Amino acid sequence: MTVPSLTSNKKNKFAKTLRLFKYLQPYWATITAGMLFLLLSSLASLAFPDVLGRLIDAGKQANTRSNINIIGLELLGLLTMQSVGSFFRTTLFIKAAERALATLRQTVYNHLIQLPMNFFLTRRVGELNSRISSDITLLQETFTTTLAEFIRQLIIIVGGLTFLMLTSIKLTIFMLAILPVMVIIAVIFGRSIRNFSSKAQNQVASSSTVVEETLQGIFSVKAFANEFLEMKRYRECTNEAANIGIQSGKYRAALSSFIIMGIFGALVAVIWRGVIIGMDSGKLFSFVLYSVFIGSSIGGLTEIYASLQKSIGATENLFAILDEPAEPLSPVTGIANEHVLQGDISFRNVSFRYPGRNDTHVLSKMSFDVSANQKVALVGPSGAGKSTIVSLLLRMYDPSGGHIYFDKKENNYFPLSTLRSQMATVPQDVFLFGGTISENIAYGKQDATEAEIIAAAKKANAWEFIERLPLGLQTIVGERGMQLSGGQRQRVAIARAVLKAPRILILDEATSALDAESERLVQDALNKLMEGRTSIIIAHRLATIRQADKIIVIDKGTIVEEGTHHELVNTDYGLYKNLCEMQFTQ
Repeated sequence: MTVPSLTSNKKNKFAKTLRLFKYLQPYWATITAGMLFLLLSSLASLAFPDVLGRLIDAGKQANTRSNINIIGLELLGLLTMQSVGSFFRTTLFIKAAERALATLRQTVYNHLIQLPMNFFLTRRVGELNSRISSDITLLQETFTTTLAEFIRQLIIIVGGLTFLMLTSIKLTIFMLAILPVMVIIAVIFGRSIRNFSSKAQNQVASSSTVVEETLQGIFSVKAFANEFLEMKRYRECTNEAANIGIQSGKYRAALSSFIIMGIFGALVAVIWRGVIIGMDSGKLFSFVLYSVFIGSSIGGLTEIYASLQKSIGATENLFAILDEPAEPLSPVTGIANEHVLQGDISFRNVSFRYPGRNDTHVLSKMSFDVSANQKVALVGPSGAGKSTIVSLLLRMYDPSGGHIYFDKKENNYFPLSTLRSQMATVPQDVFLFGGTISENIAYGKQDATEAEIIAAAKKANAWEFIERLPLGLQTIVGERGMQLSGGQRQRVAIARAVLKAPRILILDEATSALDAESERLVQDALNKLMEGRTSIIIAHRLATIRQADKIIVIDKGTIVEEGTHHELVNTDYGLYKNLCEMQFTQ
């Protein structure tokens, strides 16, 4: 196996970074104008020390008041050029960067939301959110400030050295022998301080995590009488952060002393050398200013380089997401006749293993049939593979082996978005968005009228509690619907499914976490919803599936029994009969 070379890795990073600039292409005119203003302000900065030096020299000459006034006007003009150039450069770069990064955010989000479930199995939501927010914010700083500063510093270094050499080559060589060395040492000190600062920030973040976890789990903390344990954890984190801060302070003190002794000492040496070789005071003043400009620019370049490296890392992370293959989705504006589902489902020797778990068969050569408008229940112990069947029906995953048919056609015959648009699922753990009840119900049909939403709510037995709320349909449900009870959330989810009017309905433990009254209301709503459509029901409470047309009993990824409730309870030593006896005798 060949190992990629360092050079090829750098080329790959550079190529990925160049991909980023395609988002800036529509704004090249704006960027070019910004570059011109950047050049204007940089040249004005470069001319400033030379004009100041001429002003000092003019002050020592007799009868030069008019020259002093002219030079003063030149300085005023340079300051104006700097201010105007800086204003328009910053404004134009920000305009181009904000537009480009908005497009990049949209591109990353649009791609992310179209990625298959395989991708999300190994990624944390917080990490992905960070990619869209933090990483792109880092690029924002690069586009608006860092790149412009990089170009400006290069212009100042090259232009400043040119001015110095035109003034005195000997003194320039002397300056280059000492000043850059001092600057580089100062930068190394600064990097050490940054490392300590980073460690201190990480330690403070750890202490914040302790606080967050403790307060979120305050009930458990108190129930286990672990208040003093948490105090100890927090004390250790904050003490460590303090120790790191003290070490960082020592480095900062050393850097401050070095700057006073080293950098200013180097400038004193340059002035001393200039006086020895007999340089005019005005020229010497200009020379020292250019030396300061060059020194600060060299120091600034290392910071800019570090910032650019962070941006390259952020770019790699973003394009790693964009390089992931997306699902073949498309907007559903209408469904062609040949893609309209009738409701027949067939599994033929279907096997499945989750990605990354190739040694574990979740389903093994499973075959069964569901006729249109049938109510089919999937029953079995936890981990038997029932929810996996739901995921395969929705094509969240494709089978590892075998085939799935809808109306005697392979599932991949149907466009993915079209297939899913004709199904609806009501899960046990209902997810509601943080908006209004109306918005959550209308999620099943975006163009639904208020009358249709109310009709769906009534059919789902949700209207009776919605109309009692002060704001009715406009009630905000809160994050994940936490302002509503479990039964209310379930009925809102059912209303959403009613509004979608699916051909195939999937109920995944839809009543298992409810109290008796809520279960009665939800079950009644589900019975209405199942009328006239194919229904796949996963249930642990077997009393809710007695009227199913067919019950499929699954254990360890295989079908062990199949039949009606009456047939299965009369099967000696059957798994279904055993499950029923355990539930109904409790």
